[in-house]
Amino acid sequence: MFNNKTILVTGGTGSFGKKFVKTCLSRFNPKKIIIYSRDELKQFEMKNEFSEKQNTNLRFFIGDVRDLRRLNLAMENVDYVVHAAALKQVPIAEYNPLEAVKTNIVGAQNIIECALQKGVKKVIALSTDKAAAPINLYGATKLVSDKLFISANNIRGNKNIKFSVVRYGNVMFSRGSVAPFFMESKNKGFLPITDKEMTRFNITLDEGVSFVLKSFEIMIGGELFVPKIPSIKILDLAKAIAPNVKTKIIGVRPGEKIHEDMITETDGLNAYEFRNYYVILHDFKFTSRENKDLVTQIKKLGGKKCKRGFSYNSKNNNKFLSVKEIKKILNKHSQE
Repeated sequence: MFNNKTILVTGGTGSFGKKFVKTCLSRFNPKKIIIYSRDELKQFEMKNEFSEKQNTNLRFFIGDVRDLRRLNLAMENVDYVVHAAALKQVPIAEYNPLEAVKTNIVGAQNIIECALQKGVKKVIALSTDKAAAPINLYGATKLVSDKLFISANNIRGNKNIKFSVVRYGNVMFSRGSVAPFFMESKNKGFLPITDKEMTRFNITLDEGVSFVLKSFEIMIGGELFVPKIPSIKILDLAKAIAPNVKTKIIGVRPGEKIHEDMITETDGLNAYEFRNYYVILHDFKFTSRENKDLVTQIKKLGGKKCKRGFSYNSKNNNKFLSVKEIKKILNKHSQE
């Protein structure tokens, strides 16, 4: 699908961006991959990691998704866009709310406007489980972003462009996640645990990238894709990382949930189940014809309407990783 195509990755120097670029280079023969981000040091480091001699199709653009003019230049002749740029740290977003709004919401709208103007074929925006029933500003801004991208399909007119969203849970070993934090903390004599009952959805970077690539392949436009992934108990993660280190309960931080949602009961009313994932359709019917056409296509692909009362929560998930399985993931990561 990506052979001889030009791909723009916003937030391309982040954990997901680097893995996505590496995967695309190994699986496909893209005409060009544009890494768009605002951190010159990370771009410098990524350039050194991906040899320019071997990867002549990589381009590095310094730019912010808030900057509409710069983004417009970067999106020239682009076929596909992966929007991964965001302000993601919950406490930082709470302390700097307007900055989170500018990046996560205004930046999302800038992506949409540029993609429409430049003739992009497909756009996928990355979301988070924190956007489902959000209780913090980060989650709230990502929920707005999700709505903007899904609704963008209604303003495309006769343009051949599709917008969809991929939502998944915590990515193990991504920057700022709990696994590397525990690995750093174990040398301090204890692991700080916010709540012993806490659970989280868990996905590896490889799985996250593969799911995004799959979503590009099957997207109709207007779907919010949710992968079926396992949950993890915070105490099990602590045991897997440092079995001989004591834990210390420090209390839930502001804006933090005990359990995370990916599909709320309300979202479940418009959710369809596939073998390895769910699709949430927009709950606002812009026209009965648009809604009917999308539902018809989803059903043709094999989607089955979720039963009334369905929800997808890290606590009620039917699959949890055991300590042994977590250790296996940790060992694999250490060897990479």
